[in-house]
Amino acid sequence: MLNRVDSKKQHNKIKFSLSALVIVTTLFTSATAFADATLKLSHNQDKNHPVHLSMQFMADEAKRLSDGGIKIRIYPNSQLGTQRESMELMQNGALDMVKSNASEMESFEPAYGAFNVPYLFTDIDHYYRALEGEVGKEILQASKDKGFIGLTYYDAGARSFYAKKPINTPADLNGLKIRVQPSPTAVKMIELMGGAPTPLAYGELYTALQQGVVDGAENNPTALTTARHGEVANIFSLDEHTMIPDVLLISSTVWDGLSPEDQKIIQQAADASMQHHKTLWQEMTAASMKEAEETMNVQFVTVEKKPFQDAVKPIRDEAINNPAIAEYVKQIEALK
Repeated sequence: MLNRVDSKKQHNKIKFSLSALVIVTTLFTSATAFADATLKLSHNQDKNHPVHLSMQFMADEAKRLSDGGIKIRIYPNSQLGTQRESMELMQNGALDMVKSNASEMESFEPAYGAFNVPYLFTDIDHYYRALEGEVGKEILQASKDKGFIGLTYYDAGARSFYAKKPINTPADLNGLKIRVQPSPTAVKMIELMGGAPTPLAYGELYTALQQGVVDGAENNPTALTTARHGEVANIFSLDEHTMIPDVLLISSTVWDGLSPEDQKIIQQAADASMQHHKTLWQEMTAASMKEAEETMNVQFVTVEKKPFQDAVKPIRDEAINNPAIAEYVKQIEALK
């Protein structure tokens, strides 16, 4: 017969064992729940946009590599909210994955501000050396304590101005309201060039251009056709002030809940989709420019870049003295 002390010890031992069992069961359930569930991915582009097609490639690859165990459902056209709203939903645990871009990401993780420095990249090869190199990987991981991490980048081309008149020099921006993404660096850039920066959701831009709420915008050439912006702003001035990548992001909670094997599969699928996107982006950009010229009468104007570069030089000088991005900018410049 157990005495009172032995009985208490046995009770505590049983209690500890049950607690351990609950913890193990919870962890197992959590990990398998993420693997079996369908991950929701939100973005603000059309289904025909190259970044959507590349993310669909990624989703198909993840499903194939996991024998159907990993499913990613993509919601385009801001169905689940604007780009910014989707980011906030992911941070709050209501969304699993989001496609954003380094310009808007600056407000959520300062490290992405390095990509927003105008004329940082000398050419496409320099751009990819940064994205695929150590500095690119460091930036993707910089936001883990903010509720998300980056999986990969997608080429989003060089951004230039488009309006109803040519923008040959910064002086041509004087008095013009130019739509920008909600990025402090983008706002500063337009101010230095003499324009009036107007942050606006991408989905609202067509109507804003049509109704004169803004006079112009800045983006890559695919915006002319995939979003039909060439119908309401048909002169595209190729100043190519920034090369800002799109970024595929996943919730830290979701990522940590995946098994190491599933993490490896998703990362492998994301990396493969970036390589797939390289060729797709070049092909679809060329096709978009041709379509814009032939069906929308869009004029592509070549401009002298040096006046634009001179106007925005203070941003680079500030970046080198900004502890949040200085080392990233220096690493990128060292890859020229």
